[in-house]
Amino acid sequence: MIFRRFLTIALACAALAPAAHAQDDAVLGAYAAFSSGDPDKLARYASALQGHTLEPWADYWRLRLRIEDARADDVRKFLSRHAGTYLGDLLRGDWLRELGRRGDWQAFEQDLGPLQQDDLEIRCYGWSARLARADGEAVVEARAAWLEPRELPDGCVALTEKLLKVGAIGEAGIWQRVRLLLANGQLSAARRALAYLPAREQPDERLLTQAAVAPQKLLAQPPKNLEPRGTREVLLFAVTRLARSDARAAAAALEGPLGDQLPAEERAMLWLRVATSGAMDQMPEALDWYARAGNAPLTDEQLAWKARAALRAGQWQTVIAAIEPMSMLARQDPAWTYWYGRALAAQGDAEGARAYYRRIAGQPYFYSVLATEELGGEAEIPRPYTVATEEEVDAARLNPELARALELFRLGLRPEATKEWMFAVRNMPDRELLAAAELARRAAVYDRAIGTAGRTEQLHDYRMRYLAPFREVFTTYAGAYDLEEAWVLGVVRQESRFIVDARSGTGAAGLMQLLPHTARWVAQKTGYRGYSAKRVADVETNIALGTRYLKFVLDGMGSPVLASAAYNAGPNRARRWIPQQPMEAAVFIETIPYGETREYVKRVMANTVHYALLLDGRSTSLKQRMGTIPGRQNGEAPLVVELP
Repeated sequence: MIFRRFLTIALACAALAPAAHAQDDAVLGAYAAFSSGDPDKLARYASALQGHTLEPWADYWRLRLRIEDARADDVRKFLSRHAGTYLGDLLRGDWLRELGRRGDWQAFEQDLGPLQQDDLEIRCYGWSARLARADGEAVVEARAAWLEPRELPDGCVALTEKLLKVGAIGEAGIWQRVRLLLANGQLSAARRALAYLPAREQPDERLLTQAAVAPQKLLAQPPKNLEPRGTREVLLFAVTRLARSDARAAAAALEGPLGDQLPAEERAMLWLRVATSGAMDQMPEALDWYARAGNAPLTDEQLAWKARAALRAGQWQTVIAAIEPMSMLARQDPAWTYWYGRALAAQGDAEGARAYYRRIAGQPYFYSVLATEELGGEAEIPRPYTVATEEEVDAARLNPELARALELFRLGLRPEATKEWMFAVRNMPDRELLAAAELARRAAVYDRAIGTAGRTEQLHDYRMRYLAPFREVFTTYAGAYDLEEAWVLGVVRQESRFIVDARSGTGAAGLMQLLPHTARWVAQKTGYRGYSAKRVADVETNIALGTRYLKFVLDGMGSPVLASAAYNAGPNRARRWIPQQPMEAAVFIETIPYGETREYVKRVMANTVHYALLLDGRSTSLKQRMGTIPGRQNGEAPLVVELP
């Protein structure tokens, strides 16, 4: 009886398999047709998806391909059916951009609705719609688009040309944008902005090109007449450009005759740029260069690098002086909350320091853990764990947005899947978040399980936040190479969130994000049998080679902090960041020049603390775990085996 029942089920599954495979092909075919802009082929594939979980995506793709000719009623019906969903918001944005291109401002404002996406071009069209009905406040607000430090989309170009035409942006405003763009290396966009100036005000194109490609040569023989603003702006650009590659050479140029010829305001601005570049390059002169700027106002970024330079120099009063003028938003960053507390403690204000630590303590993040330890506590795993019930997981499974996202994940359409998933969970209460996380875990979509569980505010399950799939493989290879398993898992959580087939834009693959040449080098170095490039993302191969590479890097760098930085940025680059003298690891991390690597190391080290607590029930404190970064021995950084 039981055998016949299982046989019936097996035969039914076998009968369904070809149909399911055909529908998978239809989804992927529809997506390919959409991507290539083939509406006829898309329509043929979409016809096979009636009643399918992803039928709404096929409907969206069909509407999106003909958005220029779409009827308003068809669009509005779709928006009504999918109100409050990612697909509804996505099409609303497409439709608003089309209405903006048409200049149909009445329909634009009618359909603006509850848009969730923050899109600069749509904001520009919104200001244009308000200008069309003579809303004077829109003129003031729209100037924000003009000061975006990047190329402007078409809708914003049209808007700013209207503002230029009515005199809302004058020559001073044009120069403001040009200076901003040049400071951010946006040379092509700056040239377009310069075209709005009268011909007599525009700088010499040859000088501008020389400033971009050979700034030091231009500064060695600058034009004699610095009266024209265009000439001075080109020289300001040249100093900024040079400072990024050689801050000392830029400082020398400012200390020469050129600096004396520039107006005081422009000279001070350049000293700030040179100082910030010097701080990013960890130059001890950076604080002196900041001082050369006098009382010139600093941006939040410039203040942050001034604070970092002061941290490396151990000048706690300067740390305070750099943090206090920051904007409210910048000061709320846990990094500056923590370091302001440390600076107060160094100045003898223990109670003031504790007040700052309490603001961020108790959370699982890097500076929160350090603040907790400064208060005499230690990182903890919140208990009891809150676990979703089967009824809650079943309810999550019935959520159409989550269902669509999981189906997209299964079919390998990860960018679309991730966006739909994140939109679906954005406002969920804690219990629904944990149910969605469990649903993702069961589907082996580990990155969404981790990320979704990490959004809870009151009810937590840190076992979900710090998942450890493939545990037996990690345990085997961490033990084989004498690596702390918690640290290995901390690296992988940051590298791939345990996505087996993860691939980066640079070609790094698998759980441990190995670059092809790195994997090949490690395989050759260790005599790994059966290696081939096709197997880099295989779970065991990837972990075997990744942990062995971690061991190479750790042995060469001598510290998990330095090894983490080297794993992300490359050993040779990380070696250049090693200080001359021993340095507190937290100071070293905060002053890593690359923002991506700086945040990477913070997260890896915080991850390690929490994995250790989950795996062993206890953990070394974060501060003790990081220790001190040893200075260079005889002026030399530790030698790391060179990669090919």
